[in-house]
Formats: sequence, structure tokens, C-alpha cells
Amino acid sequence: MTNETDRLNAGNAYYLAHGDAAKRIETAEHGQHPYAIVICCSDSRVIPEQIFHAGIGDLFVIRIAGNVLDRHQLGSVEYAAAHLGCKLVVLLGHTGCGAVGAALAGEAEGYIADLVTEIRQAIGDERDPLLAAKRNVLHGVERLQRAFSTHPKMQNVTIRGAIYDIASGAVEWL
Repeated sequence: MTNETDRLNAGNAYYLAHGDAAKRIETAEHGQHPYAIVICCSDSRVIPEQIFHAGIGDLFVIRIAGNVLDRHQLGSVEYAAAHLGCKLVVLLGHTGCGAVGAALAGEAEGYIADLVTEIRQAIGDERDPLLAAKRNVLHGVERLQRAFSTHPKMQNVTIRGAIYDIASGAVEWL
């Protein structure tokens, strides 16, 4: 491999040769019917499809650094729940989160500062990284609950928070 594009091309070739072609075609022809929405960090170590052993069409995944929610993420949740019929929303935080770490360190420049500001509001005066990550998740869960509390198509949707341990691979439900 000479560069990153070559690595991506090789990965795609492997996927085409060994991936679930039948499921890919089925979802292309008949649409997606995910059973859960997972909002998670963009961290490359947090891969919901692997963490929950899910395949094509099983999860509707929304990724953003630090699990920060704005109108775009809320719109994505609304689409998946109200139009695709997902009945579970999981806000999945994780150990070793760089965005939470930046909020704890008080260091951020550029666009990252917007993420850090939101996370600082969520974690308050908490200084422990794990407890701060949990507070950040619970803050997001509360925001989701408030945003959709009166939505007519989302009254039967469950919203849960969880923390993924990047070392052990275990998920702790909050």
C-alpha cells in the first residue's frame, strides 16, 4: 500500500469479496429497517457494529466527537425513529474520550472549542475522566428526552445511555 487511498481501496475489495452481499442487496432493494439508533463518538476505537455484533441495516449510527448533540444529530434521530421505526436510542460514550479529556484539560481551539464548551456544561465540576464521560452521556440522554418528549411519533421510543470500555470491550448501561 502506497497511501491511505490504496488502503481504503483494498478494504473495499475485501468487503466486496467477503461481506454480506445478500443483505446488502436486500437493504438496497427493500430499504433499511434498523432496530436501534446508536449515537456515539467519532473515535476510531468505538465501532458500534462490532461492539454490538450487528450487520448491514441493523443499526442507524450517528457519530460525532464527544457525543455532542445539535439540531443535525437530533434530526437524524428523529428520522430513524419516526420514519424508520427504531424503538431504541442509545447514547454510547466511552472511556479514553479525547473530547472529554480536552474539556477536562480546558484546552481547545478552532471548531473543537464548540465541542468542548458543550461537554464542559455537561460535566460541570467533575474531574474524574470516567465520571465525566458518564455525566456527558447522561446530559445527552436528558437532552434527547427533552427534545422528543412531545413528539407524536416517538412516544414509544426508549432512550438509554451507556459507556463502552475501550480496553475491555464491555458496555455498561447507565
